[in-house]
Amino acid sequence: MKMLSISLLAAVISVQAQADSFQRIASWPVHNNLPSKYDINTETSSEIITASKDGKTLIYSDSPLGSIGFVDISKADDPKGKGVLGLGGEPTSVVTSKHYVYAGVNTSESYNKPSGLLAAINIKQQKVVYECGLGGQPDSVAVSKDEKYLAVAVENERDEDLKNGQLPQLPAGNLVILPLVKGVPQCEDRKVVELTGLSTIGGNDPEPEFVDFNDKNEIVVTLQENNHLVVVNAITGRIINHFSAGAVDLHGVDVDEERAIRFTGTQLARKREPDAVKWLDNDRFVTANEGDYEGGSRGFTIFSKSGDVLYESGLDMEYRVIAAGHYPDKRSGNKGIEPEGLEVAKFGKETYIFVLAERAGMVGVYRDTGAEPEFVQLLPSGIAPEGAIAIPSRNLFITGNEKDLIEDKGPRSHVMIYQLKREEATYPQITAKAQGSKTIGWGALSGLVADPKKAGLLYAINDSFYRSQPTIFTIDATRKPAQITHATPITRDGMPAQKLDMEGITTDGKGGFWIASEGKTSKLVPHAIYHVNQKGEIQQEIPFPAELLAVERRFGSEGITRIGDTLWIAIQRNWQDDPVNTVKLVAYNIKQKTWGAVRYPTEQTEQGWVGLSEITAYGNDIYLIERDNQIGDNAKIKRLYRVAQSDLKMAKLGTKLPLVKKKMVHDFLPDLKAQNGYVTDKIEGFAIDRQGYGYAVTDNDGVDDSSGETLFFSIGKM
Repeated sequence: MKMLSISLLAAVISVQAQADSFQRIASWPVHNNLPSKYDINTETSSEIITASKDGKTLIYSDSPLGSIGFVDISKADDPKGKGVLGLGGEPTSVVTSKHYVYAGVNTSESYNKPSGLLAAINIKQQKVVYECGLGGQPDSVAVSKDEKYLAVAVENERDEDLKNGQLPQLPAGNLVILPLVKGVPQCEDRKVVELTGLSTIGGNDPEPEFVDFNDKNEIVVTLQENNHLVVVNAITGRIINHFSAGAVDLHGVDVDEERAIRFTGTQLARKREPDAVKWLDNDRFVTANEGDYEGGSRGFTIFSKSGDVLYESGLDMEYRVIAAGHYPDKRSGNKGIEPEGLEVAKFGKETYIFVLAERAGMVGVYRDTGAEPEFVQLLPSGIAPEGAIAIPSRNLFITGNEKDLIEDKGPRSHVMIYQLKREEATYPQITAKAQGSKTIGWGALSGLVADPKKAGLLYAINDSFYRSQPTIFTIDATRKPAQITHATPITRDGMPAQKLDMEGITTDGKGGFWIASEGKTSKLVPHAIYHVNQKGEIQQEIPFPAELLAVERRFGSEGITRIGDTLWIAIQRNWQDDPVNTVKLVAYNIKQKTWGAVRYPTEQTEQGWVGLSEITAYGNDIYLIERDNQIGDNAKIKRLYRVAQSDLKMAKLGTKLPLVKKKMVHDFLPDLKAQNGYVTDKIEGFAIDRQGYGYAVTDNDGVDDSSGETLFFSIGKM
């Protein structure tokens, strides 16, 4: 067995650009396929995804809609919806043969009265032409390479709210094998393979999760909750072998959801509890060890069909995800990045393993070497990637992203399409290097400032998502990707500073910083600015004056910059005394200890709100990020404006404030679309370095109801 030790972290954690890499070429929102009778706000999902054998049509399962959806990818970079087909139940999986697409459909009345069927659908006609009852609730469906057999994992899943989800919860699941004749399932000739009595965990209640065929018509089955693997001969229905999926000792893992990324935990004998499984060849298969109620080892494992562990990834992928800023801290107490989906495919001479991290919004791409896999790259993949399909004939790889956050007015479910190209990887655009024996955990970057002396050297801060770990990050923007080289904790009296929501940072001209914190009175977070030395120690706290607090609203400081002895603070949104479509630029003179302000005119929008996210002084001007709070196609205003410093004639608070004039400098929308994902709402940091180059960064909300993507880019010389 080969397991990556933490001592090798420094050698493996950096994400290297590849000569050959997969590039995202399109993101298609699933709600675009809704029939006209549905409201656009209807929940949709693309959970499991497959493709027609000609590689021109995608088919995905849409559980909330009780349908499967069709997408035309004749032009892979311009997918078009082809409609949906209702199946009278919940589709759980889809797979294709030359003739049909097959869907497992859950029609269960309840957990203890499970039922389901297999539907064979004509792809061109989008019509169900055959159905087979399965006698239980199906999960995964697979077709043999020679298209002679179809396998269904009949899970009969447990009720997670009953007995704390503990097994057994009968009836037991099983494996159903259906012969295919010219694609037609021979329902009357089906074989039911009983899987009871195999596992030492819930042996009388097997819950098969995922199935896959090798070239010899052997089926590998994961029993996720039972932490077991079974290999079955599809021709005879005989069990060839079965064995425990085993456990892994994890050291240096984040196990606490304390809004900080700390590698201090240990999980001994952590059950793998694999979800997806894929054959690598006729003797080896790989599992994604998502875990269930007792496990989850946060990685993937390669087994021989005889039961030997040939490779264990351990925390390799999780550390890479952390370095890319995609770690979901709110899942630390559960299963971390949760590897769930898998795809294995041969592109030319290379066999790739694609591991889908559901909670991290990422796909880890590895090259199969026959021994220890070689890391290739990370792919950003929307929220909750669960299903994937490769189309090597077209150099394509596709993911289905399950989560639809329509209730929270967040990102929708997407299908994302990637193409293998002779180009270097373009994501991540910013990553962290090893610090000591561990990488730097980061995310939710909310403010940016340039070092006044060294070109390409920047500093960023995180916001209150990491309220237990407020940090200043040092960034080397001359590298590609940009690299976080150091993390400086913000402390007070030797402890991590509390009650901060850092949204803006600027230098003090003496090696230290001024930081603006967005207050929230309801949570006792003060509206204030803080002077911090180069060690991150808070030296001074300056609260907002009473005149400002008297007209307070929730959305406060979003940026800070220094012009001589005066600090200028951008207030994000309209406060109680502000005229419509204006916000304040608040000033504080450090030496005189006096306050003042001007007003700034914001753009109007038909949806949501428009406000400020950053303020940066450079030359004779100040630069401000003005943005709406919209995402995807609804995003209209993500812009950089300029105001002459000579126009900053601050007036006393409580008096009539002068309105400054602005000039648009840059539209960020093309930059936010350049990675071919959906447009995120929060572009929050902007800085101009010593040589005049402008840099911008987005806030990924700590990967909480977010894809986790952080875009970091330069807009060139100002």
